[in-house]
Amino acid sequence: MPSLRRHAFRISSLAVLVAAAPHPASAQTVSEMAARMDAMQRQMLAMQQELAALRRQAGTQKQALAGEARERRTLSREQARIAEQQSRQQQVAQAGGPGGARPAPSEHTPVILANDLVCNSGSYALGSAICFTPGGFVELAGFYRSANTVSDVATDFNGIPFRNSPQSREGEFRLSARQSRLSGLFTARVEPTLQISGYYEIDFLAAGVTSNSRESNSYVPRIRQIFATVDSLDTGWHVLAGQAWSLITTDLSGITPLKEQIPLTIDAQYVPGFNWTRNPQIRVVKDIAPGLWAGLSVESPQSVLPPSPFAAPGTVNVNNSGDAAGLLNNATTYSNNSIPDIAGKLAVEPGFGHYEVKGLVRFFDDRIAPGTLTGGLRTAGRSETAVGYGLGGAATLPVIDKRLDLQVSGLVGEGIGRYGSAQLPDFALRADGSIAPIPVFQLLAGGVYHVQSGTDVYLYAGWEHATRTGAFNTTGYGSPTLIVTGCNVEGAASGSCQAETRDIRQITGGFWHDLYKGAYGRLVAGAQVSYTERDAFRGAQNVQPSTHLVTGLTSLRYYPF
Repeated sequence: MPSLRRHAFRISSLAVLVAAAPHPASAQTVSEMAARMDAMQRQMLAMQQELAALRRQAGTQKQALAGEARERRTLSREQARIAEQQSRQQQVAQAGGPGGARPAPSEHTPVILANDLVCNSGSYALGSAICFTPGGFVELAGFYRSANTVSDVATDFNGIPFRNSPQSREGEFRLSARQSRLSGLFTARVEPTLQISGYYEIDFLAAGVTSNSRESNSYVPRIRQIFATVDSLDTGWHVLAGQAWSLITTDLSGITPLKEQIPLTIDAQYVPGFNWTRNPQIRVVKDIAPGLWAGLSVESPQSVLPPSPFAAPGTVNVNNSGDAAGLLNNATTYSNNSIPDIAGKLAVEPGFGHYEVKGLVRFFDDRIAPGTLTGGLRTAGRSETAVGYGLGGAATLPVIDKRLDLQVSGLVGEGIGRYGSAQLPDFALRADGSIAPIPVFQLLAGGVYHVQSGTDVYLYAGWEHATRTGAFNTTGYGSPTLIVTGCNVEGAASGSCQAETRDIRQITGGFWHDLYKGAYGRLVAGAQVSYTERDAFRGAQNVQPSTHLVTGLTSLRYYPF
């Protein structure tokens, strides 16, 4: 440093002066010379101390500069990591599906992503650290079915009537605004790398026990989703708690809430073969590496039991009516479940497409009352627990970039009927009253062609299949002893058509087109046509009933946000 060099020069100059001082006899007295030398030594000592202090200060400054350099390097690496993660998330946000079941991706689309919390266009600042993004749409849907399923915009695929029922020979036309939807996303930045989000989404497709369509259409709002997430950007951990799409549902990218790959159908029951539920859960997801995610969820259980003619023996309890005082619907039943469903998923994006491997474990309970054996002996009551499982995968392939996307997904196992759109049953009973999970597979294939900006055409084919299980009577499922000879005879008694579903197949296609998209929102028109076939098990006299349904739907939606 310059100051150190100046002090060193001054000390050296003093030393030279001392060495060159004249002899005291020719200039001054010895005492004067000694005093002068003493003063010069004190001055040299003071300058040496000052020089040492400057050297210490220089060392401290050097250490500080080194620390600042290290901090800058660390900050630079952290900024680069966050920038890379934000870039991946922006790519995710741009990968959303076209119109239909939800709006096309735009700066208005509410998506929970770990990104910079700056309220974008369409979002509103609530205080200094919270953004609110409204969403949803208003819809008027119209639909015609070739058979009367007595359904709103969601088709009961497993309830398509056989030909003995007058409903199979009645057409069904309805208009409905009940799929209209409201949603909102709250996002709070707690720290630069930690944010908390809350999301709600409701529609009007619920029906309370007093709801009807006679005059006021007095249906209640329905919770579709309502959950909170915590995202830690620096560690890559994500936690979700609340009601959301099941982890089993295929995602468009990563394992990200609100980025599920939902079929673009107008029909609110989507497509047979589509794996999904929306139920309360706790989910944990880890970003393992770029393009690799793992997730585990614990989800609220519920079992789908076979409809009539299935009947559990009076000594076996498999479900119970809801308790109105406990705020459940006393007009329906609830299955006995003591352990939640457990789902896991691994998602991979190697650079071309999105791939998933997923699994599911379920538990089913019933209670068998005490009985009497031959000889008057009485058996003790017992509880039975059975385990169901599912294994599956999914792949999404952008075959023609920005033009054609293909997808395939499937799930196979026992006791997984609940996780398919056709709602095939989860289990039946064996002759001894124990639970028999029903083997099922679910398969969906589809494609979306982006004709132009704002116009998409889609085609899906789905299949759900169940296997004969349990006792060869009404306590089992698909028994060959069931009477089905009257299923194709108009006016035949219901007791002559005890058919139970083996297969649900559907092929469906449609389009969505933006009539307007601009500063005043988005106006979208869509249409869909589907052909669905329902096949039953072979019963008595080797008869196999079959029926089908043709459905046409139209939709006009306005997205104001």
